[in-house]
Amino acid sequence: MLVSSAFGAALQPRTTKAPWPRSGDALALSRAAGLTPRRHEFFAYHVHAHLDVFVNARGVRVPSGIGINISDPGVKSVRLPDGTVAYGYIKQCRNACISPLHTHDDSGIIHTESQMYRPNRLGEFFTEWRVRLSKTCVGAYCGNVKFYVDGKRYSGDPRAITLTNLKDIVIVIGRPPAVIPSKFPQ
Repeated sequence: MLVSSAFGAALQPRTTKAPWPRSGDALALSRAAGLTPRRHEFFAYHVHAHLDVFVNARGVRVPSGIGINISDPGVKSVRLPDGTVAYGYIKQCRNACISPLHTHDDSGIIHTESQMYRPNRLGEFFTEWRVRLSKTCVGAYCGNVKFYVDGKRYSGDPRAITLTNLKDIVIVIGRPPAVIPSKFPQ
């Protein structure tokens, strides 16, 4: 998916090998995904989906802070016991600082927290992450790519996978892990 904006090439999906860090232009990417960033989170529609990505059986980290302007003073951070950082804890930012679709930490949990019922899609999340996603390619990896939803093989357009509550999504590139996760982690 090509993205057009004032940022031009900076918003184009990455076609590089993993890992894919959080991009510094979170709100521009959110808008490129068709989402509207807000000054705080809304919980009228609040769901969590989970994403695992494996490249040759090794897990790829889904970064914290996707869809969040982590440099906004209204966005708080906390260091977790494992040394990683989680973002959020927003009372009110002066300007828009958070997308309704985001990650707080690097657990792979994707949050939808919005004012109205609207399931987001995996394609929107990958636009915010700034990583190429198609039926045959993820980032630089094209060819041996498989998708699973709740443990079952998925052969449709991965960009269309809805991020509904407790859905577990797995992307396998190359050699699969010993076990394909099939349940939302508790």
